[in-house]
Amino acid sequence: MIVPMKKVSFVVLNAEKKEALINLRKVGVVHLETLEGSGQNLANLKEAYSDLQVSRMMLEDIKLDKKQSKALKQIEVSKDESVIKAREILDLNSKIKNLTDEITALSKEYERLQAWQGFNPKDFDYLAEKGIYLLPYEVSKDVYFKKMNESIDRIYVNSDKSKVRFLVVSKDGSKPEEMVPEALAVQMSEISTDEMQKQISNNHAQIAECKKGITEHIVYLESIKNAMKIYEKDIEFENAYTGMYTDGENGEEAKLAWLTGYVPSEDLGKVKDAAKQNNWGFLADDPDNPDEVPTKLKNNKLVSLIYPVTDFLGTVPGYAEFDISAWFLLFFCIFFGMIFGDGGYGLLLTILGLFLIFKGASKKRVGSAPVLVLLLGLFTTLWGVLTCNWFGIKPDSLPQAIQPFLKKISWNWISNCSTLQENLVTQNLQIFCFSLALIQLSVAHIKAIIKNIKSLKFLGDLGKLAMLWGMFYAVLWMVVDKVRFPLDLDIALIPERIGFACNFAECGVPVSKIVLSLIGGGFALSFIFSSYEGKIGKSILESCKNIISVLLGVVNVFSDIVSYIRLWAVGLAGAAIANTVNEMAGPMLGNFLIFAGIILLVFGHGLNMILNVLSVIVHGVRLNTLEFSSHLDMSWSGFSYKPFADK
Repeated sequence: MIVPMKKVSFVVLNAEKKEALINLRKVGVVHLETLEGSGQNLANLKEAYSDLQVSRMMLEDIKLDKKQSKALKQIEVSKDESVIKAREILDLNSKIKNLTDEITALSKEYERLQAWQGFNPKDFDYLAEKGIYLLPYEVSKDVYFKKMNESIDRIYVNSDKSKVRFLVVSKDGSKPEEMVPEALAVQMSEISTDEMQKQISNNHAQIAECKKGITEHIVYLESIKNAMKIYEKDIEFENAYTGMYTDGENGEEAKLAWLTGYVPSEDLGKVKDAAKQNNWGFLADDPDNPDEVPTKLKNNKLVSLIYPVTDFLGTVPGYAEFDISAWFLLFFCIFFGMIFGDGGYGLLLTILGLFLIFKGASKKRVGSAPVLVLLLGLFTTLWGVLTCNWFGIKPDSLPQAIQPFLKKISWNWISNCSTLQENLVTQNLQIFCFSLALIQLSVAHIKAIIKNIKSLKFLGDLGKLAMLWGMFYAVLWMVVDKVRFPLDLDIALIPERIGFACNFAECGVPVSKIVLSLIGGGFALSFIFSSYEGKIGKSILESCKNIISVLLGVVNVFSDIVSYIRLWAVGLAGAAIANTVNEMAGPMLGNFLIFAGIILLVFGHGLNMILNVLSVIVHGVRLNTLEFSSHLDMSWSGFSYKPFADK
């Protein structure tokens, strides 16, 4: 559930605002509104935090071998010393950058002059002192041998396929007037090419020393991380202290200061007591703008298992939206199992989850992630059991000792070893996906109906639910099989066509009438009441203004249902990859290449599991955060509740 919030405001004497913030921080339940602090102290804190952050990322990028990691012992230092160490790292990194830039410039200069087979400006300076000026030039071969004026005193140096390099002997160091315009004067370097090479080599050695110095600072990584946490709190406090509103205007000294925030209703008593003890001016009221209220979720331990996923995605429902954590967890587990689609993979995940749980229990620290892995493994195993899919092995190729049992416990309606025709099994899997869509999207509209039950707006949600149910059969007719699900089918026979026993007598009502009534009537209700805010006429006018999006909404219902077929398609792709890996490795397992076959199996199935994880992120998450959420009119526009606290 989304915890109800109260908007609270505090008024204190400006001279006591620092002490007030310290006491408010001790209470630790108020989420302060966004404040823009200022001042040199705040700037210094942010600069120090930035230096810590960059240095931490640099240290985390360092790769140590197992021996080095085992021997590594962290050194604990204070937050100020951590900043000093961080800046030492940054200085070393800056030196590396400067040395690298210098190497780049020297290398470019060396490459430019390398063709001259050694270039020392001191030689030119020495000859110039003797009155002999040598000017280096480059020109194309054709120009040199055909156009060059013979009166020019020059020394041939060398040539390649396109250019000739030569020195012009000048009496005063100026360019000869007879020089052809095509000739390019070569700019002198400040140092010789030999010195360039030595400098480049020396720079590489210095870079190695700097990198070594940075690596040696890895012993301060934990101290830097701890210092970052302290500075985060210091910045938060200073930002609040300098950003509090005051009554001072036009240079007048402020007498009062105040700030606003939000507190969970259940913790309001703590804030009232603190305000009374510290003689603060205090006001609490219901929030007037839901978009400005932070979201705090409160669920039981089971539902909270989904938090690692939502935290990874960074999705937070708005304060006025729904908390769908429980539904998200349920359907995410189902989608995960269907996309992985393999009982063998499920068993591996289950074992991994159990291992992580026992490992965490030994350290008395079991998080949500290991339990979630276990739960996902169980759902994946269950789907593998129902479909008789084990490591991509064909049912008839499963070990004889367990083959009859695995076939028996599978669900014949969707099993790989089903006695039904293959096309019927495929259709049944599609029906299962579309039925999931119907259930999940129906949940969305039922929640919306309950939310708006005190207003006529609930009729608009009821209309959308009706359209969903009518469109469900349209999907079965258009996508699954028009023969199996014809429009003239008696409504009572639908369960039988889907594959379930049905004892209902025929009622004589063709499904087409029901479908058209649901879609048409649902559209009418949605058109009239979806924008209802007290006046029906205004609601209809609003729908007329957005007539294109309203009409597209009908199409979107169809596409949203069809979108769930991705669960079957992606699962089918994963099964095909697993089967291909088995076929490639199979011939190797019966001869001297057995070792290579085992490696191929481990690599192939491991890669397939990684691809399945990516598929879950792309497809399984999407169905919850897009299709399901759009039917709830959720935009995930919220931000997390972060109380102003010491820890």
